[in-house]
Amino acid sequence: MSRIGKLPIEIPKGVTVTVEGNTVKVKGPRGELSRTINSELSVELKDNTVVVSRPSDEPGHKALHGLSRTLVANMVEGVTKGFQKTLDIVGVGYRAEARPYGLQLALGFSHPVEYKAPAGIKLSAPQPTQIVVDGANKEVVGQVAAELRSLRPPEPYKGKGIKYAGEQIRRKAGKAGSK
Repeated sequence: MSRIGKLPIEIPKGVTVTVEGNTVKVKGPRGELSRTINSELSVELKDNTVVVSRPSDEPGHKALHGLSRTLVANMVEGVTKGFQKTLDIVGVGYRAEARPYGLQLALGFSHPVEYKAPAGIKLSAPQPTQIVVDGANKEVVGQVAAELRSLRPPEPYKGKGIKYAGEQIRRKAGKAGSK
């Protein structure tokens, strides 16, 4: 058995899970998510838990088993607690402002950069040099954070750009001056 795949997923109070064929729908206080699981695996509801099982011990089934269980667990966690990523902006004059449609960023270009938030994602800027991406779907939160970072990735000489909170930027030495 897969060590991850065999674990049952507890369904907290206030969350409803429905399984229709190979589609799993999870509804909770932070929204509703649905995902289609591979048709070779089976998903069952048993006494307030969700159990994912596989038909055989083939390597492909083993890989899908753990993956599918984790995807369903992330859906349950997303509709209860949600997911959050924080990005830091480093650089003189670099800043972010929250707008109704998403964010307006000043990143050293000749124009401001406007980023529109996809459905289900809340973008905020508690400080001008910090961005918080919040949402129920873990994949979309990570994708939005990666897209924001790619607007101005951190450079290795001064470390200017957008980076994840806690990310270490490998710094390079500049030119060695002549004597």
